Amino acid sequence: MEGLGTLARFHLTGGQAGDSPQALPLLGDLQPDSLSADKAYDTDAILDYLADKGIEAVIPPRKHRIVQRSFDQHKYKNRNLVERFFCRIKQFRRIATRYDKLAERFSSFVALAAAVIWLT
Repeated sequence: MEGLGTLARFHLTGGQAGDSPQALPLLGDLQPDSLSADKAYDTDAILDYLADKGIEAVIPPRKHRIVQRSFDQHKYKNRNLVERFFCRIKQFRRIATRYDKLAERFSSFVALAAAVIWLT
């Protein structure tokens, strides 16, 4: 997602796969000022990568962390743009019910739905 709540990049994974391992490959050459994510993305690998690139991590720390980091709670409130995008994309019945069984077709329709959302 980019700053305005539209899709910048995505990668389709299996239903049993976690989201956080895909974060670093998706960032690639993007250079945002900050990255907002939920607690699932509070991993040392992601935090180290963001620190090396000079990207502010707006990720709340997990409770089990020994050293609790601080994060900008005001910026974290803007993460609702991501949640609103997911709600909007699920209004497309074909995506919500996953009619397309082939990953190539499903990801193509996700890209089409994101373009329609971007245009409206």
